[in-house]
Formats: sequence, structure tokens, C-alpha cells
Amino acid sequence: MTDRYEAIAEKLAAIEEELRDLAYERLTDATRSPDSGESDAAVAEEKRLLQARRAIAKAITALTPSTRVNDG
Repeated sequence: MTDRYEAIAEKLAAIEEELRDLAYERLTDATRSPDSGESDAAVAEEKRLLQARRAIAKAITALTPSTRVNDG
């Protein structure tokens, strides 16, 4: 892999981590008041963030086939 691909993969990894943090925050928000409309919105947003995070993880894997991205 070239240094250029590695640099892009590193940027994507930082974005993936940020998306993971945002998803965790949204789930935390949802648990604060589980019976509210805000909770439903937080859960829906967390699902979108998870989908985006998985797409970023796939991109990282495509750029670095020998490296596996933690999906947890």
C-alpha cells in the first residue's frame, strides 16, 4: 500500500472513531428518557450513525486489505 492510501485510511479511521463516539452519545441520550419522543429520535440517529460508521470501516478495509477494522 502506498503512503497516500495509508494517510487516507488514517483520516477515515479518525472519522470512524468520531462517528462511534457520536452514536454512543445518542444512545446515552436515549437511555436518559426512554419513553420520550427524543429517545426515539436518538435511536434513529444512532442507527444512521452506525450505518455511516460501517461504510467508513468498509472503505478502510478496501484501502488496507491486510488490516481489519474493529466493528465494535
